[in-house]
Amino acid sequence: MKKSFLLFNYNGYGSPFFLIKISAIILLSFTFFYLGKHWYNGDYQQQQQKQLIFFNNHQSNHSISLSPNTNIIFHDNDADADVDVDLSSFIIPVLNSPSPSPSIDQTEPFDPPLSLPLPLSPPPVSIDRFGIVDENGTMATDFEVGEFDSDLVEDWENGNVTEQVKDTKSSRVRVKKFGLCSTSMKEYIPCLDNVDEIKKLKSTEKGEKFERHCPTEGKRLNCLVPPPKGYRPPIPWPKSRSEVWFVNVPHTRLVDDKGGQNWITKDKNKFKFPGGGTQFIHGADQYIDQISKMVSDIRFGVHTRVALDVGCGVASFGAFLLSRNVITLSIAPKDVHENQIQFALERGVPAMVAAFATHRLLYPSQAFDLIHCSRCRINWTRDDGVLLLEVNRMLRAGGYFAWAAQPVYKHEEALQEQWKEMEDLTNRLCWELVSKEGYIAIWRKPLNNICYNHRDAGTKPPLCDLDDEPDNVWYFCYFHLTAIKP
Repeated sequence: MKKSFLLFNYNGYGSPFFLIKISAIILLSFTFFYLGKHWYNGDYQQQQQKQLIFFNNHQSNHSISLSPNTNIIFHDNDADADVDVDLSSFIIPVLNSPSPSPSIDQTEPFDPPLSLPLPLSPPPVSIDRFGIVDENGTMATDFEVGEFDSDLVEDWENGNVTEQVKDTKSSRVRVKKFGLCSTSMKEYIPCLDNVDEIKKLKSTEKGEKFERHCPTEGKRLNCLVPPPKGYRPPIPWPKSRSEVWFVNVPHTRLVDDKGGQNWITKDKNKFKFPGGGTQFIHGADQYIDQISKMVSDIRFGVHTRVALDVGCGVASFGAFLLSRNVITLSIAPKDVHENQIQFALERGVPAMVAAFATHRLLYPSQAFDLIHCSRCRINWTRDDGVLLLEVNRMLRAGGYFAWAAQPVYKHEEALQEQWKEMEDLTNRLCWELVSKEGYIAIWRKPLNNICYNHRDAGTKPPLCDLDDEPDNVWYFCYFHLTAIKP
């Protein structure tokens, strides 16, 4: 069998013929590399020399071409004009060649013209911002929190003291300052804890004892309600949404009653708020998302900017709406759960002690985009729906009422009867049930009076008179006007 004479034959690796071929290939490679490099350098230098000669040959000076008639004077034979024209004054410069190109110096680098530095603008003025809304109306977290001014509380430990003040006539007068009330009054609210007036009430069946009963002249406090013992400056927002100092609201009743509903827990020297509620034990954020999905037009922070949370508990609903550009007023009565509103205020949530009972609430008409009630324990259909009429007064046209309660989803006979009563009342109010899902029902108030004008004669509640003032709220009894204000 003939052997293969391929260059890279495996059997010929060690033969002298193979080594000679490899050496020849390496020698040829170096030779071609050297010749190629030499040719490239020589050609490049020749090209540079040709360009330099071209530029030098095309450099020339301007020249002027003169007419042969330059020094001749022409006489005009016209009778009306005798003008001698000297053509030498009309010398026209002619360029024999185009403008010379600037010579290129291959040795000196080109220096660009120096540019003057622009004047520096002064640094922006640092502004300390107070609040949670910036200049564009957007919720912000980078704001300053004011320091606690201890001078605002004068001699809390010393009781009643007197101070001498000198007037302009150098005479001295004695001014008495208010001292501290008894420590047993640390939760006292003058218009809500007026025991003498509450005892005079003929009935408390409809929640009258939770309404305002302010002391009369001569029975008002002449002392300062003391803070809880060991009171500390509140934790600043947004951290306060999740925790507050225990000594500032030293009540554990809610922890005992609502601990299993993810409302509130006690952790050493703080109360912690997981964000849950009776109807949203998995958190307020998830609950708010559910409402948004049920009615897309609600659009928190866009269409819905101002809300009222009725029976707010520890105000987790309003606390989490703040991060969605919604200002929520949280209200609740001062009931067996002690002062729930103090928890809301310590967390940094707008809140007031208020109750749906027999008088209008102290808020203007059409003030809220959304009114929310989650297990707020209010019988909306009692007294021909007078309490829901109050909701209708405060709700803006096209606003929403969200109700999360057992009658919405449970099928017990008594609860289903309550749901039918609610459906009947809202139909007579011309509210539209826009969504019902799980334990939440959402109604929408009409945008205009078309539905009101087409109701059957004698339908209750009737429409208000034209001279009714819907913003008349101070001590205005519901039962003076059980009618709809279109």
